[in-house]
Amino acid sequence: MNRLIFSAFAAALVFSTPMQAAEDAAAKGARIALEAEKRDSGWRDSQVTLTMILKDRKGRSRERKLHISSLEVSSGKLGDKSLVVFDSPADLKGTILLSHAKLGADDDQWLYLPGLKRVKRISSSKKTSAFFGSEFAYEDITATEFGKYKYNYVGQKPCASLTCFVVERRPAYKNSGYSVLVTYYDTAQYRPQIIEYFDRKGRPFKVLTMSGYKKYAGRFWRARTFTMRNLKTGKSSILKYGSYKFNTGLNDSYFSQGNLRNVQ
Repeated sequence: MNRLIFSAFAAALVFSTPMQAAEDAAAKGARIALEAEKRDSGWRDSQVTLTMILKDRKGRSRERKLHISSLEVSSGKLGDKSLVVFDSPADLKGTILLSHAKLGADDDQWLYLPGLKRVKRISSSKKTSAFFGSEFAYEDITATEFGKYKYNYVGQKPCASLTCFVVERRPAYKNSGYSVLVTYYDTAQYRPQIIEYFDRKGRPFKVLTMSGYKKYAGRFWRARTFTMRNLKTGKSSILKYGSYKFNTGLNDSYFSQGNLRNVQ
């Protein structure tokens, strides 16, 4: 019996093709990413305050205060919506970034500039630019949706004290600043722990580390600290989040261009 089992296993190895192996890796990578998204669904809307710390290569830092409102969307080719509002410093106070995530296409983003009292659409080519001098790009600020990427499973690796699934995510939309995002999901809760960003030429570019996870409403995990390191410049940006509020009653109209002048 053991001999028969071994023979069948050996035959499977012999007749497995590189194309089948690649398909299996793609399917497994997609399953992991989809499971991560499923575990984080059902939160409806959220609000949170945070501090952004910008550090240069010599360790000198500047701080900014912000608050973020988000709306969960799961309809067709549309993804989640978010509003990022600057509370300080004074020269940025009232500046707002509105993002509408899309699946398989470039996200829609608009910037409200209070000094000019005007709304400016961010072109697709500008979304790779730095978000107000930080190491985060405009592209990084919008929601990460399953349908925005193609996937490939790499394997399992240690990540800090955890074990992580390693999955390559390749943007399925046109104007990304990245060729691939190597994402580490912990095998216990499927929470993203590390993302390694590679530029359009496939060179290491940035590394994002997420830490201090806290569970809200008994099921929604949120990292309290995001640290983005630029491997080319030596600069870094840190986002330190406060406590989240979920299901606060926000609706779709709150995340419209026409409402930007009314957001506080």
